[in-house]
Amino acid sequence: MSIEFDAAIRLGGFTYDARFEARNEIVVLFGHSGAGKSVTLQAIAGLVRPERGRITVDGRPMFDSAAGIHVAPQARNVGYVVQELALFPHMTVAENVAFGIPRAIDRSSRTAELLDLLRIGDLANRKPSTLSGGQRQRVALARALARDANVLLLDEPFSALDDALRVTLRRELLRLRAELGLTIVFVTHDLREAHLLADRLAVFDDGRILQFAAREEVFRRPVSRRVAELTGTSNIFAATVIENRDGTAMLDVAGARFAASAPIAAMPGSGIDVAIRGERVNLRRPGEVANAFRAMLTEEFAFGSSHTLHFKPVDTGPEVEVEIASRPYEVLGVAAGQEWLIELPASDLHVMRRE
Repeated sequence: MSIEFDAAIRLGGFTYDARFEARNEIVVLFGHSGAGKSVTLQAIAGLVRPERGRITVDGRPMFDSAAGIHVAPQARNVGYVVQELALFPHMTVAENVAFGIPRAIDRSSRTAELLDLLRIGDLANRKPSTLSGGQRQRVALARALARDANVLLLDEPFSALDDALRVTLRRELLRLRAELGLTIVFVTHDLREAHLLADRLAVFDDGRILQFAAREEVFRRPVSRRVAELTGTSNIFAATVIENRDGTAMLDVAGARFAASAPIAAMPGSGIDVAIRGERVNLRRPGEVANAFRAMLTEEFAFGSSHTLHFKPVDTGPEVEVEIASRPYEVLGVAAGQEWLIELPASDLHVMRRE
């Protein structure tokens, strides 16, 4: 199944204009609240009518402003799960799931099939109020699949759950995608969730998609400072091009010289932005190390199995944040040493046109 989406929408003072496609994959719509992620799902589901554009599901037009097509929501055959779930409190689990099954289908057998698929067959006669958050989420997913929908629209479905449940349900979602060949459009503002689930990632900001690409492409090579900020890149520096030839740029960053092994269309003297994720920065012992500068450890925070370290330059160079796992942190003896060589590998320094 596939979705092709191209739509312009105006809601009060909010203007929206975005395009992307999803083909047998999980496309994650990521961005801050109010950026336009949920509006996208509502337009695909038929709950919001765009002013202009074309939306197709598996090649069938659901909306086409030029042709005057706007298919009713109940005829779009897509599964839609909202954050609040909206289960019917007076119905049992089985009745909630059966509610979405077309009358032409044997509801009893289809309901049993869906309950087994989501591993909630033993909950069939329970009411939603007696279920845990994770169980209610499974019921909502089963009901979304009740129409034999191969397209799932999920609007922050796990946001109200604790971390352990979220991990379990993410795995379930990946299992369902693999078993059923689903196309899933998943909305989240959780960076970790986006990284774990996305095949491709659409970064939203103020009603626009700033970048749409494979997950690692977006995280490692953001197209702009804004995308880098939104996707959690902790080290973004203003730089000046010193030299640019043979696919390598020599840059001045806060008075220190660094090579970036990436071709850029910038002349010497030009201002650019350069970024590197904290986990790509290396701590080195004193010695001859390329692309490195001396810095003092000024702050550190431990979280689970990783440490976040903040360094200030001894002479020249930028302030840097480093992410390091607990094992190398212990082996290197980071807690005992205050001054380090900070290496910014040329292959991990990502250059961007200054906005």
